[in-house]
Formats: sequence, structure tokens, C-alpha cells
Amino acid sequence: MSVPVLARAGDTVSAGQRQADRRAVRARDRFHRGPGRWIVLAIIVAGAALMLVPFALMLLNAFKSPADYSTNGPLSWPTEFYTKGLTTYWTESDYPLKLWNSTLIAGTVAVAAVLISLLNAYAIGVGRVKGRLWIVALFLLGNMIPQEALVYPLYFLAKEVGLYNTKLVVIIIFTVIQSAFGTYLLASVLGTFPKALLEAAALDGASRWQILWKVVFPIVRPTLSVLLIFFFIWTWNEFFIPLVMLIDNATQTVPVALASLQGDRLMDAPTTNAGALISLIPAVIFFLIFQRTLTRGVTAGAIK
Repeated sequence: MSVPVLARAGDTVSAGQRQADRRAVRARDRFHRGPGRWIVLAIIVAGAALMLVPFALMLLNAFKSPADYSTNGPLSWPTEFYTKGLTTYWTESDYPLKLWNSTLIAGTVAVAAVLISLLNAYAIGVGRVKGRLWIVALFLLGNMIPQEALVYPLYFLAKEVGLYNTKLVVIIIFTVIQSAFGTYLLASVLGTFPKALLEAAALDGASRWQILWKVVFPIVRPTLSVLLIFFFIWTWNEFFIPLVMLIDNATQTVPVALASLQGDRLMDAPTTNAGALISLIPAVIFFLIFQRTLTRGVTAGAIK
């Protein structure tokens, strides 16, 4: 009776050893996959370095005097640490006010557009309204229309209703634009929502409103988080419509204030670079704060 037991023990040891050997081989293959792996890595690093070149030039010229810039060019190292461009942009453009305007507009648009997108997509994707495909196609078409084609009717309408040169008109315009994209995206997601969950919630006596907030919302929350971040950044960077709609210094946003530094025939390049540096910092901080949320949202959406 003892021999089979020993044989089985030996088989167990040999199987464990084979499994350990396979892990070791996989570990070696993971780090030694030939020159192709290093070529791809080198291409990625080179692409990342090229993307950082404009930011490096901006940082380099933000602390350069106009005389130094005109004499030595944009690629030279600053001969002195020049900070007047930063202070000039901060004071002349009233940057704190522009920062508040941009934050208020972008934040309000992001929250409102996500909420409207969720409600629209819930009605289209889960409610199964008639003509669902045509409605989704209409929202997609609305995203494809360039802003240049929309600006004149929007300008005329804003004048007629008395909202021209107010932050509210920009908030309404971009809420509609962003929610059109959000509705198109979420309607496609909710169109494949498991019917078993909805039927189980309905059998438990949940209303449509309760199904939305207690069943649908927790599942699509990662996607909504991604949309919120994108809507904020997209609205923050908008320039053309705020330039047309906001003509008063008290209502303008950061991109419009940055464009005002450039004259008809003269541009103060160091001050413009300093203004671009200051204007970039809030967006970078926002991205760094919500980077983990963005990563989790994208990963969760990919898994689902």
C-alpha cells in the first residue's frame, strides 16, 4: 500500500516542478521578446518626446525677456529669469476673473450635459422609444455640424432673447452640444443593458425613476465619470463660440483672454507664452486629480 502513495507523492512533486518551470519560462519570455519589443518602446518614447517639445518651448520662452527673445530667438536659453510676462498677463487680463468664468462655465456644462445625456439615453436605450435609431442618428448628426455653421443663428438667437454677452448663453450652447455626444454614446451603451435586471427591479415594485438611479446609474457611473472629465476639458478649451458670444472683459474665458494678447501686427511672444503657461496649469491640475477616475472609468467600460 505504501508504494502507490509514494508514487502519487512523486507525481505531485514533479507536476509542481513542471508548473514552476513553465512560470519561469513565461517570465523569461515576458522580458525577452526580441528586438521588436524594444523598437516599439523606442517609437513610443520618441512620440512622447515630440509631444512634449511644444510645452518645453513654452516653458523656455515664458521666462525670457522680449529683447532676449528678439535677439537670440525662441530656441535659446534665457539670459535672465524674466517674470514680468507672467505679472503682465495676470494683471492686464484680470486672470483670476477669467479663471473663475472658465471654471464656472466648464463645470456647469459638464454636470448638466452628463445629467441630460443620462436622461436622454435612458429614455432612448432602456425606454425603447419609437424611432430610436433615427433619434440616435439625429444626435450624431448634431455632433458633426461645425461650430462655424452654428454661430450665426446662435448669435442672432442670443440677441433676440437678451442673453448675448452672458455666461448663461455659453453654458446653454455647450450643454446642448456636449449632451448630444453624451446621448449618442450612452444610448448605444444602454441599448445593450441586461433586460433581466430591469425586469427583476420592476417585479420588486421599483418605478422607472428608481430603476434609473438604483439599477442603471451605479452600473454606468464609470462611463459618466469619463464623460464628465471630457466635457469639462472640452468646454475649457473652447474658443470660437466664447469669442463671438462674450465681448465684455467681465464675462470672457481664459482662452479668449489669451488670444487678446496678440495684436493686429504685433505680438509679445514671451507674455503670450507666459499666459499660455498660466492658462495650462488649471487644466493639468484637473487632469492629475481625476486621472485615476478616468483610468478606472475606461477600464471598467472595457471590461463590461
